[in-house]
Amino acid sequence: MRGWVTESQMGLMGKAQTMPAPRKYPLELRERAVQIYLAPESKPVIRRMAEELGVHHEALRNWIRQAEADADERGDLLTTAEREELAALRRENAQLKRANEGLRTASAFSRPSSTRPGPGNGAR
Repeated sequence: MRGWVTESQMGLMGKAQTMPAPRKYPLELRERAVQIYLAPESKPVIRRMAEELGVHHEALRNWIRQAEADADERGDLLTTAEREELAALRRENAQLKRANEGLRTASAFSRPSSTRPGPGNGAR
């Protein structure tokens, strides 16, 4: 399981946007491999097919599983659209948490001290 970034680490990162890692295999290869596997003819063995295509067998297996999820053939995985929406919501949530922290900090400076008497609490 991936480690989660703490709020203090988020502050260290600032507003830097991270770029996704470049794809190791071209999108066309991925699409074609899934198409071949899902063809109505006999199902090839994933490991052998991966060797023939020059890709790692787990990469091919993940592509097939994701294609099945996108086609609503699997209920245990998120579709690509759902994954993108979840990532966008997580980014927005992190941004809102940072904004709230900034507002909390700013309001702490603007609040009057409770030890000082206010206009209605002071002695005459």
